[in-house]
Amino acid sequence: MAFVLFTLLAGYTIAQPYPFQNINLSDDERLDNLVSLMTLEEKLDNLSPRLPGVPRLGVKGTRIVEGLHGLAYSGPANWAVKGEGEAPTTTFPQAIGLAQMWDPALHEQIAAWEAYEARFLAQNQHYGKAGLIVLAPNADLGRDIRWGRTEECYGEDAYLASVLTVAYVKGLQGPHPRYWRTASLMKHFLANSNENNRFTNSSDFDEQLFREYYAYAFYKGVTEGGSRAFMAAYNKHNGIPCHVHPMLRDITVDEWGQNGIICTDGGGLRRLVTEHRSFPDYPEAAAACIKAGISMFLDQYKPSLQEALDKGLVSEEAISHAVRSNLRVMLKLGLLDNNRNNPYAYIGIRDTIRPWMKPEAMELARKATRESIVLLKNDGLLPLNKGRLTSVAVIGPSADLVVSDWYSGTPPYRVSVLEGIRNAVGENVAVHFAASNKADSAIIAARGADVAIVCIGSHPLSYGLGWGQNYVASDGREEVDRQAISLEQEDLVKLVLAANPNTVLVLVSSFPYAIPWAKEHMPAILHITQSSQELGNGIADILFGAESPAGRLVQTWPATIEHLPPMLDYDIRHGRTYMYSRQQPLFPFGHGLSYTSFEYAGIQTSHSAIRDGDVVEVAMNVKNTGAFDSDEVVQLYVSFPDSKVERPMKALKGFRRIHIHAGESRPVTIPLDSNELKYWDEAQHAFVLEPGRVQLLIGASSEDIRLRGELVVE
Repeated sequence: MAFVLFTLLAGYTIAQPYPFQNINLSDDERLDNLVSLMTLEEKLDNLSPRLPGVPRLGVKGTRIVEGLHGLAYSGPANWAVKGEGEAPTTTFPQAIGLAQMWDPALHEQIAAWEAYEARFLAQNQHYGKAGLIVLAPNADLGRDIRWGRTEECYGEDAYLASVLTVAYVKGLQGPHPRYWRTASLMKHFLANSNENNRFTNSSDFDEQLFREYYAYAFYKGVTEGGSRAFMAAYNKHNGIPCHVHPMLRDITVDEWGQNGIICTDGGGLRRLVTEHRSFPDYPEAAAACIKAGISMFLDQYKPSLQEALDKGLVSEEAISHAVRSNLRVMLKLGLLDNNRNNPYAYIGIRDTIRPWMKPEAMELARKATRESIVLLKNDGLLPLNKGRLTSVAVIGPSADLVVSDWYSGTPPYRVSVLEGIRNAVGENVAVHFAASNKADSAIIAARGADVAIVCIGSHPLSYGLGWGQNYVASDGREEVDRQAISLEQEDLVKLVLAANPNTVLVLVSSFPYAIPWAKEHMPAILHITQSSQELGNGIADILFGAESPAGRLVQTWPATIEHLPPMLDYDIRHGRTYMYSRQQPLFPFGHGLSYTSFEYAGIQTSHSAIRDGDVVEVAMNVKNTGAFDSDEVVQLYVSFPDSKVERPMKALKGFRRIHIHAGESRPVTIPLDSNELKYWDEAQHAFVLEPGRVQLLIGASSEDIRLRGELVVE
């Protein structure tokens, strides 16, 4: 009787017979008890991505689901399980577009909305069992713009990617001290940024680059974001397949405290035998995965693991340890108890309005789309004054198209550029459309219009081609890297510009391009990424001046493919990214224009010196000296002139997106953490703060430096 009373007071709706259901015990005590009650068969079952739980003990199950830029519950890849009630979900710009917002707070808000939809679909009786373990964010770095999965990442800079990774993890998991909205499972550990040969190639670099660059966003995702799940990558690292690499246990578990799920990539177990040829058979490969730290197999694993057990290649104790890691995530999701104080347990039960149909979802997608747009060039043509227009020509294959990429769900609606422009200008302005220049249709439309808007770019699914295929060399996606970075459709732009000098180029693409002709000749160029349900309304908001653009590039746009090092060279010191390249970029990292101008003045630091553990405030004034209210993204870079080790020429270490009204001056403060100034010392096996001068570079991009200051590291 006393135990029943105790559990009721603790917040249970029913008496709980097992210690693992007692929320007043520690997580470890609860997990120890649950694992001790499970059969071997139940343990093996719970190494699956469709975690069944333990029904006989009242432990609920869940599964994984994709969610890089909105919950992928259906979409081109049919992520919804057949028969479980497919549903649309709010679809935001691709991950690379979300990064271009340079807005961690909005980033976190988007992830929180995605998690809310996941809970709704998992718990609402009309839909079924959506997953509560979300495969996002992608913490890999976009070190080369030819990478086919560039659309999934947060760009080439480790610091920016780490900040956005932490924000997305926090948004998915939520602020509650006991329970998570959903679990964030980061991908793909580690250095997985080429598609061709990805099953066999080795990403090779030293430990300094491992710690400071390739692993940094994962490290922060675990230690600051609180993620307790990640996916191992297909490739090798320094000759050892990532699925069985000692780094899984030695670094992520023992050093970082990662004590949750470590899963294979799809088919990763099989590929250890068939592509990597690291093991003679599947039982040996399965045993090696468990010993390395793998706890979940996105593969056919049970027969192989059972055979490994039968042969003594792996012990049941090791299986218990692995399943315990998965159960820890399930515990945080509230699947091991029925606590009525779990704030996420009633989503979709008490609130039954479909979240993707709520006005706040639509506005959130539109705001994210607007913030992600980068104005690459403007000679004064933009913003367009729709009150002075009588006709607009909207031209190009991307003008009336909103394409879901492989990791998208199905949006509840799609607004193309053409539709967004029509929404913006109303009935008093004629809008003429030509998808191409067949029978001179594009030229005719452009000649008869006050302004022409030509929309070209990539296609994330290559117009329905099979896996690993593209129509044009500059397209890329999973399993196929780009073989070109020039823009084949630029000929259409040339014809339209010749017909109408008032032509705006809108690049709708997942990737940067080398477009020197367009940069020289076009009066205005905008970049927007794929897949947002509000793509057209977002671009129209910018075109017609409802908002000033303030998106910033998160990758360097090179002038030519000749400026890129060999694709499989993972040592970024060989001239890769803005940190090490000595080539003049077409558009630099951090670049993005506005409809106004900003003046920076008065750099100050809260201290003249910085010591280990310090945070120095770097302050300045930023004045909007134009006539347009606008956001500005103030960027803080550092360099190390006194360093005795090889350091980047400059590196981003802080930023802030801030709204400033026309004519207004605002103080801007950016915290600089001493930890961000450290380098990895292999001899000491630690991050070390190096004495000497640190130059502070404040500006509007990595090349547009407006203020300079200095700190001394003591």
